[in-house]
Amino acid sequence: MTALLDHHRLHYLHETVRLGSVRAAADALDINASVISRQIALLEKELGLTLVERLSRGVRATAAGALLVERFRQWQADQADTVAKLRELQGLKRGHVDIVLGEGFVSDLMSGPLGRFWQRHPDLTMAFDLAGTNEVVNAVAEDRYHIGLVFNPSADPRIRVATASRQPLCAIVPPDHALARPGRPVRLRELADHPLGLMHRSYGTRQIVAMAEAAEHIALQPKLTTSSINVLRHFVKSGLGLTLLPAFSIAADLADGSLEAVPIDNRLLAASEACVITRRGRELPQAASHLLRFLSGQMRAFRAAEARRRTRS
Repeated sequence: MTALLDHHRLHYLHETVRLGSVRAAADALDINASVISRQIALLEKELGLTLVERLSRGVRATAAGALLVERFRQWQADQADTVAKLRELQGLKRGHVDIVLGEGFVSDLMSGPLGRFWQRHPDLTMAFDLAGTNEVVNAVAEDRYHIGLVFNPSADPRIRVATASRQPLCAIVPPDHALARPGRPVRLRELADHPLGLMHRSYGTRQIVAMAEAAEHIALQPKLTTSSINVLRHFVKSGLGLTLLPAFSIAADLADGSLEAVPIDNRLLAASEACVITRRGRELPQAASHLLRFLSGQMRAFRAAEARRRTRS
C-alpha cells in the first residue's frame, strides 16, 4: 500500500481538507480544480477507501482521510527536521525556528531572553505568530510550528509539555484602587462588583476563569471582551475597570508601578500554568531544541519556584 501513497496526491488531499474545499485548494496551489478532484478520486480508487465527504459547501475528511492528512503533516515536519539535522552535520550554523505564542509572553520574551539567545546564535532566524490558547495547541499539534508558548492549555494527547511553571491568575488593578491592599488577596465574588475586561473564550485565561466561576457558582459579566492583552492593560490604566491576567504578562507595568497584581483566593486560579509545548513524538532540530531549553530557563514566565520540566513524549 505504501507505493500507492503518492506524495502529490497526499498534498492535494491535505490542502483540500485544510482549506475545506477543492476550489480553495486549487487557488492556494495555483492549479486547476479538476486536477485536484481527479487525483483525490484516483487515490480513493487505489486505496479502496472514501477519503472525503462531498458536502453542499466544500468537503470534510472521513476517518481514513483524516488519518492520511495527519500522516502527511507529520511527514512534512519530519522531512524539514531531517534536512535541518543534515545541515547541522555539515557544520552549518544557520537554522530557523517557528514559534506560536500567546500575547502575554511577548514582553517577557523581548525584554532580554531573545537578545541574549541571538548573541550566542547570531545566524539563527525565527518567525513569531500570535494566537489564542486553542489555536496555539492546534498549530503545534499540526506541525505548523516547532514550539508553542501557551497559558494554561487543556490536556491534549497530541502535545508534549516540555516546561510548565505555576503562574497564578491575578486581579490587575490601578495602584490606587481599593482592592490593592498589600497582603490581602481578594475573592472572586468581590470582582463581580467591578467593571471587568476579559479575554475571549479561546484564550487560556478566560477558560480558567470560567472554571473558577463554575466552582464558586457565580457568573462574571465582562464589560469588555477582547483578544488583546494590550487592550486590557489600557482598559485598567484608563480607570475603566479591572482584568484578570498572570503577573508575568504585565511585568513592565508592575515594574514601573502603573499597575498592581492582586492575588485571588481561588484554588483553580492559583494553579494555572505557563507552558512550553511541542508536538508529542516530534524530534526537534538542534536550533529549535536549543531555543526551547534557553527560553525555559531565561523567561520570567518559566522561572517561578514551582517551575518543572516534563520529559514524557
